[in-house]
Amino acid sequence: MDASDSRPAPLVDVAVENDRPRRFVFVLLDQFTLLSFACAIEPLRIANRVTGKTLYSWILAGEGGERVSCSNGATFLLDTDLREMSRDDTVLVCGGLDMQRTTTRALMNWLRREARRGATVGGLCTAGYALAKAGLLDGKKATIHWENQDSFSEEFEGVTLTKSVFSVDGNRITAAGGTASVDLMLKLIADDHGDELAGAVADQLIHSSIRTDQDTQRMSIPTRIGVRHPKLGQVIQIMEENLEEPISPAQLAKEVSLSTRQLERLFRRYLNRSPKRYYMELRLQKARNLLMQTDMSVINIALACGFTSPSHFSKCYRAHYQTTPYRERGTQARKTTD
Repeated sequence: MDASDSRPAPLVDVAVENDRPRRFVFVLLDQFTLLSFACAIEPLRIANRVTGKTLYSWILAGEGGERVSCSNGATFLLDTDLREMSRDDTVLVCGGLDMQRTTTRALMNWLRREARRGATVGGLCTAGYALAKAGLLDGKKATIHWENQDSFSEEFEGVTLTKSVFSVDGNRITAAGGTASVDLMLKLIADDHGDELAGAVADQLIHSSIRTDQDTQRMSIPTRIGVRHPKLGQVIQIMEENLEEPISPAQLAKEVSLSTRQLERLFRRYLNRSPKRYYMELRLQKARNLLMQTDMSVINIALACGFTSPSHFSKCYRAHYQTTPYRERGTQARKTTD
């Protein structure tokens, strides 16, 4: 036997009711995110290795069935086209850049068909968009990468969007991307074969803290801004939760038992800008995400970000990004077609 094919003695002994491994179908979309995919497939390989049993198998699928490139330029050979799979399969769509383009009619029809046949269907990173576009997340709880949350919630009002690292709602699975795929797969492994095996796989991955669906994607506000002033963090959280209908500086100050002048000094000292300026930057960041990720009109984007006047929105956007909203969208459209 080739040494590379040998397996060490099992680290974890698990009982298997049948010899049939659980199969995952990874659907790789053009420009998918490699990290999210790798963090999903590696726990399966390691689970097989530490048990000495083939608990899991997998294939790579995609439109055309030949090859696909991820967002860093690496190319992967596919095992199959989008053909009919087994109803026992778990389908995980791996998304990345430009989901509006890669969510094709053929992909949506295939996902709907597999879902009707009873397959568990999931989306990693931005691929929750494809599932939602196909109508597979209606009335379901789901998550998506934090950068895409604003555009997703605007387009899919029938989906209960969470900020968690992953979500499992019946036979619909979504993970936020990046290393969140590790936590999702450890959850599935634990459900299949117990916490001991999931813990052993986590140890092999040097993943010291397993997150659950109650953990949120982003770092805490103090960690993100590098400041641990409690009242500053509270104000920024209020701002982030009220972008469509901005709250006045006076009301923000009142919410945390400060005077308007104290709030002003707090922002100047720690963030080198006024509360009004910081709030504006948050709203403009949301606007830019919506411009780049949705087909919403500029007027509707302005309203969604708390601007009552399109001309005021355009003026503020230009001052911050050195371009107009219309030109920003045009530049993005040219990049997509290049």
